[in-house]
Amino acid sequence: MIIVSGQLHVAPDARVAYLAGCDAVVEQARKSPGCLDYALSADRLDPGRINVYERWESDADLEAFRGSGPEPEQAAAILGAEVSKYRISGVEVA
Repeated sequence: MIIVSGQLHVAPDARVAYLAGCDAVVEQARKSPGCLDYALSADRLDPGRINVYERWESDADLEAFRGSGPEPEQAAAILGAEVSKYRISGVEVA
């Protein structure tokens, strides 16, 4: 299993529009083969932060979805990013 997690930083006054522009991407991801979860959300404390959480069955599934990356308008709005990919070898039900 692959988990992609981290944060994007955008101008605080651009966050609502940025997230609204991602709705179609989230829907598409969740319908993609191998996607177990996909979420982008506004951080409750930092007005310019967007939390990223993705869970995929495999690298191949993740790469097939990623394609060429974000649209140019979305990429231009990102002021910074701290996102990492984790390989999970085991899962326990909490």
